[in-house]
Amino acid sequence: MMNKKVMVAMSGGVDSSVAAVLLRDQGYDICGATLKLFDNEDILTSCRTRTCCSLEDVEDARSVCHKLGIEHFVFNFKETFKDEVIQKFARSYESGNTPNPCIDCNRYIKFSKLIQRAMLMEKDYIATGHYAQIEFDNVSKRYLLKKAVDESKDQSYVLYVLTQHDLSRTLLPLGSMYKSEVRKIAEQKNLINARKPDSQDICFVQDGNYAGFLENKMGVESKKGTFIDTQGKPVGEHKGIIHYTVGQRKGLGIALGKPAYVIDKDKDTNTVTLGSEEELYKNRLTAVDINMISVEKLTQTMKATVKTRYSQKETEALLHPVDDERILVEFNNKQRAVTPGQHVVFYDGDIVIGGGTII
Repeated sequence: MMNKKVMVAMSGGVDSSVAAVLLRDQGYDICGATLKLFDNEDILTSCRTRTCCSLEDVEDARSVCHKLGIEHFVFNFKETFKDEVIQKFARSYESGNTPNPCIDCNRYIKFSKLIQRAMLMEKDYIATGHYAQIEFDNVSKRYLLKKAVDESKDQSYVLYVLTQHDLSRTLLPLGSMYKSEVRKIAEQKNLINARKPDSQDICFVQDGNYAGFLENKMGVESKKGTFIDTQGKPVGEHKGIIHYTVGQRKGLGIALGKPAYVIDKDKDTNTVTLGSEEELYKNRLTAVDINMISVEKLTQTMKATVKTRYSQKETEALLHPVDDERILVEFNNKQRAVTPGQHVVFYDGDIVIGGGTII
């Protein structure tokens, strides 16, 4: 281990900074790498403290690397980020889905692209400040992705896209720690970001205004259309499907005399279906773009617990293989606001079986 070389992805936040501290203290030969994913003027915004990847974050990462006495690199991945994350985000919203660009960023940039760069620079591993654990299973001969010890911070959901190659080249030093311990280490080491708030928003969208970003920056045309009820009857006019997501109640701009929720969106007819909360619940979903981790593929029906959103509690379900590209997920209990474009992740206890994109 002593001579193993690790490139630590340094976001400028406290988690990745402490990951670097821990690996250095364990004897690894480390360097820091910060990703340049966009220019502030490119996304109609300025530096903020609640997202990652801003100019301020680069400076914080550089400061920590200087304090640790390690090299710091900044890699320009703007074009890949634009193509694989921002453009995909826009296309997905335009088609009526509600995407999670942070998962695409992990898949195409923060792991795949960074591992590729690290290998070119003759590093053995990359490391990040994510809260999850990686283990090698000698029985299956596969790398496993497992939940973090601190389940309140667990990020295994957003890492389900990692391949066996990605997992074999990645270290996650914080997986066995609690967030309070991480903050304490940062304060003991006098790191500049010891008390910096965690990033929350999608980094390239200001104030969570997705529709505004899509219209003003990506040139997505938002055509007015018809609100319909679950029987197909017109009940009003909407301002464009990109302004709505399944489960939404507030900001609909329509009064029906009773609570109304977005049940569905249809790009082809440019309609948004409204209904009662009860009509939001579904007993099944189909997932595509599957990535399996603990097993190579799903060959027969399997019991699992699943999450259809990052912040959601797991629920029991049956996983049915449809073909090589699709899995049918059948819930034991109906689930609220299952949303096309979001992701479903399958668990066996604290082990991530795999996951896919909801259609």
